[in-house]
Amino acid sequence: MKLHNPNFPALLFSTFLHIILLFTVTLPCLKPATSSATPTNETDRLALLKFKVSIDYDPYGILSSWNDSIPFCNWQGITCGHLHQRVTTLELQGHNLRGTIPPYIGNLTFLRAINLRNNSFYGEIPKEVGQLFRLRELSLTNNTMGGEIPTNLSNCSELRRIRVTNNKLIGKIPVELGSLTKLISLEVAGNNFIGGIPSFLGNLSLLVFFSAAYNDLEGNIPESVGRLKSLSYFIVGANKLNGMVPSSLYNISSIRFLSFTLNQLSGTLPKNIGHTLPNLQRFSIDGNKFFGSIPSSLCNASKLQILALGGNSFVGSVPTNLGYLQDLEFLDLYDNKLGRDLDFLPSLRNCSKMNILAFSINRFEGVLPSSIGNLSTQLIGLYLGGNKIFGTIPVELQNLINLIILEMGDNIFTVGSLKNINSMDVSKNNFSGEIPTTIGNCLSLVYLRLQGNSFNRTIPSSMASLKGLEYLDVSQNNLSGLIPKGLEKLLFLKYLNISFNNIEGEVPTGGVFKNVNAISIIGNNKLCGGIPQLQLTTCPVVTKSTKSFTSRVTITIICVVVCILLVSSFLALYWRKRSKKKPSSIVSKMDLLPTVSYKMLHQATNGFSPDNLIGSGNFGSVYKGALDQEERLVAIKVLNLQNKDASKSFMAECNVLRNVRHRNLIKILTCCSSINYNGDDFKALVFEFMTNGSLEMWLHPMTDSDNQSKNLSVLQRLVIAIDVAFALNYLHNHCEQKIIHCDLKPSNILLDSDMIAHGSIGYAVPEYGMGGEVSTEGDVYSYGVLVLEMFTGRRPTDDMFKDGLNLHNFVKMSLPKRLIQVVDPMLLPREVEEMGVATATTMATKEDAMRMKLK
Repeated sequence: MKLHNPNFPALLFSTFLHIILLFTVTLPCLKPATSSATPTNETDRLALLKFKVSIDYDPYGILSSWNDSIPFCNWQGITCGHLHQRVTTLELQGHNLRGTIPPYIGNLTFLRAINLRNNSFYGEIPKEVGQLFRLRELSLTNNTMGGEIPTNLSNCSELRRIRVTNNKLIGKIPVELGSLTKLISLEVAGNNFIGGIPSFLGNLSLLVFFSAAYNDLEGNIPESVGRLKSLSYFIVGANKLNGMVPSSLYNISSIRFLSFTLNQLSGTLPKNIGHTLPNLQRFSIDGNKFFGSIPSSLCNASKLQILALGGNSFVGSVPTNLGYLQDLEFLDLYDNKLGRDLDFLPSLRNCSKMNILAFSINRFEGVLPSSIGNLSTQLIGLYLGGNKIFGTIPVELQNLINLIILEMGDNIFTVGSLKNINSMDVSKNNFSGEIPTTIGNCLSLVYLRLQGNSFNRTIPSSMASLKGLEYLDVSQNNLSGLIPKGLEKLLFLKYLNISFNNIEGEVPTGGVFKNVNAISIIGNNKLCGGIPQLQLTTCPVVTKSTKSFTSRVTITIICVVVCILLVSSFLALYWRKRSKKKPSSIVSKMDLLPTVSYKMLHQATNGFSPDNLIGSGNFGSVYKGALDQEERLVAIKVLNLQNKDASKSFMAECNVLRNVRHRNLIKILTCCSSINYNGDDFKALVFEFMTNGSLEMWLHPMTDSDNQSKNLSVLQRLVIAIDVAFALNYLHNHCEQKIIHCDLKPSNILLDSDMIAHGSIGYAVPEYGMGGEVSTEGDVYSYGVLVLEMFTGRRPTDDMFKDGLNLHNFVKMSLPKRLIQVVDPMLLPREVEEMGVATATTMATKEDAMRMKLK
């Protein structure tokens, strides 16, 4: 049956009208329920408070402002947008914060930047970060974050920078990150990532910076990397990469830093590499398996500063046109198969900024050319051992006034410039001729190894001028003549080896010659005398005629020597005036440790952990660390290069340290000038570590100090005072250039395991005339105040010293009858006990009387 209703259109219209009205009426009721689920300003505030609760260490009270007394947009490290007053930036870098990142961070939905660099955050990166779809920067560098990178970071499509360098992250670099097409920087170095370099890198067309060094990545470098036409930094050193480098990578003209150091990569370098990489500044491929010749086109990369090709299998000659690289600072050709001539050396004279030149363990041979003295005066390291270079050491080396590292033997060793040598080792070479008498000008020499050569003539008597010499080995040469008597006057000489030469005459009996275990004289059959333990024959008695002849010869020699001294004095004065005009050294390095890398220092300090921080100042921080297999404790001073004066401080400090050498001064062991995991410059100095801390902590221990139960005896204080006096006397009277300390106080006097005092010339550089004229008299006055503080136990800044009363007058007015009242009670426990309570209660009255007398 067919239904028909003529009013159906009207009914249909009425039904729609009812539905529209019902929706209109109920919409306001639905709106509150919907808005209650939308994040608000209150959501941001609560999320930040949850973040604060997750921080368990805030040494500087950075988060103390995070309270209800001020709006959260004004909390330190927080930036809000002007329109919605929602958190857009969380920036708390470099505050030594320790804690975790809570999942509530995902509620800060307007966040564009998270910067928590240089703290001690641990735990995992919360996956809730993937909810921050507006996020542009995630920076967690230099923390201790673990776990894997959340794969849902791919939801943060606006991300430009991911910086997680120097953490403890594991797993693989997520392939999901390949969808972040706006990514400019991906920095994952210094973690524990495995797997390979992801091929998705080729999809990140805007990528400028990729750093994955110091991980456990393996496999090949993907071909897709060659598509990154904006790439500037590609740093993948210290991994397990192998295979050949894609040729397309060498064609990215924007590349500035290219580093494959310490992998297992192989292949040859393109002949036109210098043309295709015109902006190249650093090219480091040392420690791989590259072979073939070194392309001469490298000279076309005119901006090149670092060229590290060591530890490969390069053959042929070194291109002489490398001298066109006028900005070249570091040239490493170490351990290859290069050779044979040294013709490339003269061409490098145009590299006026070069400070390291290494071509050890190659096939170079011949005499070291005198033109080596024309190299850059900025040269601090010259490595040429392990070749077949022979002949005498060119005196032109003296032109390299800043040279502090010279490798010429079978092992790496450190020397100073020819006038400031600390340790010189030219052992086991083919050097001939006589040992230069100018060796006596090297007043800083401590270690001198000349064994295993063909030196002849006599041991220079000028060696007696080396007052700080501790180790001397001239064995296995062709030396003859007598042992210089002056050697027995070298107070610090602990070891002397003159064996297997043709030395004759009487063996001295003083100094080092008194200890049979400290000297070796075998293989010299014409020696006599010495201490009985040597069991040598008695020296023959000199007859009258012999004496007469000897006296005539002596008179003749004296006359000649006087003439020579007059001429030498004139020349010395002339050269001394000239030397004052020469530029000073900018870097110093000693031989007690080999050159250290950034990675070694990073490991030694547990990632420059705050727990290892000894102290800090405007120019840097000092960390305690353990180096080498023996875990030798050292103090590592890291320069704060953000301070514009830090580099000047580094130069000034090294300039002082290179000229000082004394048992009562802190010794510099080595230094590091490198690149950190972020690709930034890094400079540090490594010093001896003083296990007993500073004199300050012994004289004025804190209540909760470990040294509270320890006290310095009278004898210990006296010995420390003498040690400091020796150091001060050396600085004032025995340095090549007089040094005024200007900061002599207990905190700058450090004590080693034997309680021997060392002045901290290395920790705080002496100031030269800043804010007023300085003098040695000022140091002596400071020393006097220091001695008073040591034996009274009172600081010169004690609250009692006011109204004209100072520490000096306080002691002076107590002499000679009231000495007990000013001496540190810890030194006189019995006398203090006998004084009783009455004496103690009258001390304040006596202090007031002293002030009145002064007035």
